[in-house]
Amino acid sequence: MRFKDTIVVGTGLMLCAWVVFGSVAGAQSSPLIPVRAAYVPVITWLPAWIAKDKGMFESNGLDVSLTPIQNLSLLPGTMGKQFEFGASTGPDLIKAAASGLDVVAVAGEVTETSARQSMQVIVRKDSGIAGVKDLKGKIIATPTIGAIMHVATLAWLKKNGVDPNSIRAVEVPFPNMGDQLKAGRVDAIESLQPFVGMLIAQGNVGIGNPLLSVADPALFPFWISQGEWARANLPVIKRWITALNEAKAFMEQNPSEARAILAKYTKLPPEVAQKIPFPNFEFSIQPEQLDVWVRTLRDLGQLSVAVDSNKLVVTPR
Repeated sequence: MRFKDTIVVGTGLMLCAWVVFGSVAGAQSSPLIPVRAAYVPVITWLPAWIAKDKGMFESNGLDVSLTPIQNLSLLPGTMGKQFEFGASTGPDLIKAAASGLDVVAVAGEVTETSARQSMQVIVRKDSGIAGVKDLKGKIIATPTIGAIMHVATLAWLKKNGVDPNSIRAVEVPFPNMGDQLKAGRVDAIESLQPFVGMLIAQGNVGIGNPLLSVADPALFPFWISQGEWARANLPVIKRWITALNEAKAFMEQNPSEARAILAKYTKLPPEVAQKIPFPNFEFSIQPEQLDVWVRTLRDLGQLSVAVDSNKLVVTPR
């Protein structure tokens, strides 16, 4: 009886071992979920690069391909076709939804705060422009007319008693803005880190942050998806957010290595990348944060249809 008992117990242990081994092996061999994402090569999207390079997406079951783009205003129409996740902002998402596109916010990325600022309106030191009121009648360079930075600038002007229609906006890529300012072709530029730091180091002056005139903190760039896909793939979105949070923790614990990854994706000189301040990364997102931009667009006459912010956010709770 004891011999038989031993055989039974031993066999049971072997079976348990095979069950455990089989479960682990099955989990390890589960195929990764393919995900395509588009970003702009600025520090805003650093957590995604870290998650990609450090295997955080893979450890959360995602096979992520990242594609750089230059104009995020074009991304809403590509959701569900070319990309599952795309970089966007409040004005871009709201305008896309108002035009009938089924696009939604699925995860936060950066909120602009007084403590951690990304944007500045920059002028030459000898320009005679000391503040927002002096911008009346001036030429302002913007990365994209109608996008979030310029919408914020127009709201900033109006809030300070300057007619937004009194200024003339011209579209200039970030890397070329400094030369246009130096040559006197524009009077002011809407700049973003890392260019802000470089321009100020060259002797130019920042006169304010329009984003903070809209809200403080202000929802800045975030991640969007095609609405139908997002509603059917909340577990995938949750994995995406988990990986980004892990990347944020890595970034805070390993700032030098994080900045090396920043240099890799932005092509910035390593010494420049090491000096760029980190934005305020926050991956949750709420409809109330979009309401601010709905009101701003309506106040500027850029939104004429009703938009329900509650329907523009699809994210795990």
